[in-house]
Amino acid sequence: MSEAGRVANPSRLELARRRRGLSKTRVAKLVGVELRSISAFEKGEFSPSSETLEELARHLRFPVDFFFGPDIEMPNTRVASFRALSRMTAGERDAALGAGAIALLFSDWLDRKFDLPECDLPDLQGEEPEAAAEALRTRWKQGYRPIKNIVHFLEAHGVRVFSLAEDTRRVDAFSFWYAERAFVFLNTAKSPERSRFDAAHELGHLVLHKHGGPHGISSGQGVEEQANAFASALLMPASSIWATIRTTPTVNQLITYKKKWTVSVAALLYRLWKLKIVSDWQYRSMCIQIAEFRTREPEPADREFSQVFRKVFDVLRRDGISKHDVAAELRIHPDQLEEATFGMILANVPTSRGSESKPTSRPNLRLVK
Repeated sequence: MSEAGRVANPSRLELARRRRGLSKTRVAKLVGVELRSISAFEKGEFSPSSETLEELARHLRFPVDFFFGPDIEMPNTRVASFRALSRMTAGERDAALGAGAIALLFSDWLDRKFDLPECDLPDLQGEEPEAAAEALRTRWKQGYRPIKNIVHFLEAHGVRVFSLAEDTRRVDAFSFWYAERAFVFLNTAKSPERSRFDAAHELGHLVLHKHGGPHGISSGQGVEEQANAFASALLMPASSIWATIRTTPTVNQLITYKKKWTVSVAALLYRLWKLKIVSDWQYRSMCIQIAEFRTREPEPADREFSQVFRKVFDVLRRDGISKHDVAAELRIHPDQLEEATFGMILANVPTSRGSESKPTSRPNLRLVK
């Protein structure tokens, strides 16, 4: 018999395994059952016993109650864009997509509780990346000003931005559309400058490749190059670059200039080469000079965090709702919320009801009662 006569949901059993990046064979060994049993659990042929379910919950690090919720749809590589899919292991890919599924649970919860910005992303399929970036800046009234905080920039226009707590540098970022909402996931192990470029890159996918990419391109290097070009143009508009840098800069000048647009030295140098401010020879020479910056960005920027989550957690704190309360509604552990929300939930939500801590001002969003 299953837990208290209930039947575990096969889709949740599969999601929990994939979220941990484990194969069926590995889970079978950990739990002490036959491989065919794990396959049968996930196909819904029969449900694990109470004892087996407890073991699954322990090794997969999910509450037992998680397995008795409604069906969960897990994103897949047909709808999610990964910057380096070919370099990722199957386990890394599944773990990242599993994180996406958990984020969707929380996003649906947010939609039930709060009035959040509606998605305002145009469909720019078929546009050249440079023109698309300029069109988006115009639509969002950004002009040619530097984007001070790309996470806030996206959230203000209805893009849901979540963090990834993946212990691998092969998972840069990914994005997808779900129920007409746009989602972006950023690996916080990257430098702040790299995360900003990743966010702009994923925005490029969302507006350029919503229907499979322009000119019949649905995946591969061509799509990645378009998203990179879009990100470069969005963060470093040509007019702004030309107005600031007219001659070939030194490396020290690059370090100074990069702060205006909050990009990496390498990204700025590449943009200058594409705009023909530096020649091919100068670009190759300077790439050698800045090689050490690949692993240590000079004078790094501050990490960017979610404004939406800060405001949401302020409201929850005011109403005496703890992270444990939210996690219990979602049937997950509190640390899974922290992983998806840039770790902000620890600082903004008390661990129990009845806290007398009050936010200094009411956030500009409304809790739906």
